Amino acid sequence: MEKTALICGSYAFDSIMVFQDQFKNHILPDKVHMLNVSFLVPTMRKEFGGCGGNIAYNLHLLGANSIPMATVGEDFTPYMQWMERHHMNTTHMKVIKDSYTGQAFITTDMDDNQITAFHPGAMSNSHENKVSDVSVADIGIVSPDGRDGMIEHAKQFADANIAFIFDPGQGMPMFSGDELITFIEQATYVAVNDYESQMLQDKTGLDLSAIAAKLTALIITKGGEGSEIHTQGEVIKILPAKAASIQDPTGCGDAYRAGLLFGIMNDLSWKATGQLAGLLGAIKIAHPGTQNHTFTLADIEKLYQDNYGEALIA
Repeated sequence: MEKTALICGSYAFDSIMVFQDQFKNHILPDKVHMLNVSFLVPTMRKEFGGCGGNIAYNLHLLGANSIPMATVGEDFTPYMQWMERHHMNTTHMKVIKDSYTGQAFITTDMDDNQITAFHPGAMSNSHENKVSDVSVADIGIVSPDGRDGMIEHAKQFADANIAFIFDPGQGMPMFSGDELITFIEQATYVAVNDYESQMLQDKTGLDLSAIAAKLTALIITKGGEGSEIHTQGEVIKILPAKAASIQDPTGCGDAYRAGLLFGIMNDLSWKATGQLAGLLGAIKIAHPGTQNHTFTLADIEKLYQDNYGEALIA
């Protein structure tokens, strides 16, 4: 029987602006204590985003059963319509009255420096959703979300004996070392990028081998260098897939996590799972925004063969 993934994580609108100059030309180092600057941004685009939303979108493209669960604001209607247009499950999208959906306002300069303001909005109510609200879930993921929601959902997955990925992402600074150790002990898998893996070690006092020993697998992404999967005392190196172009790295980690979920749900080897996940990241990076790419499972199987010289599913 086909498995179902429950995706707990943020949904947000990303307002992305480009400043046609360099921030350093407009910020006076000796005046930062009284900073008052304005950047003219001739173009702006509003994208559908959020970690949970991006993971769910990519997993849905793969044809897997996925149930996103999130709290959103009264302004969520266009995003909801986008989900419905793509025939995605919206049953557990809970609208919080008098709240905005999470909002990220990102300004990038010509040196690829970014200034971001983030408003969590309804995300702060994510603990109001419960894992037990879903009748069937074979695997889950706890990705960046409201602090209380991440803590509660991890505990609920563990209590229900549902295997899940802990994906702290940019939410990691919200938690103490002891709280992160609890997450690791509850989780079946942990997925972080290279920077986050170092932060996780620093905050918990555990090295990679000690963290991996508590898990079925510890997955570390390394951008253009590929990724590595620590499992059963060994480290599996995953080579990067070829990207058609480098447009926008935002959301590549979320696409990768969708590949992880698909691989686990379909009992693929860790090597195949990592390669699939890396391929999804490479597809995403060739498109601006986090949900503007599209593919079918047949497309993925061909690209997988082209990149790795072997079939994805034997």
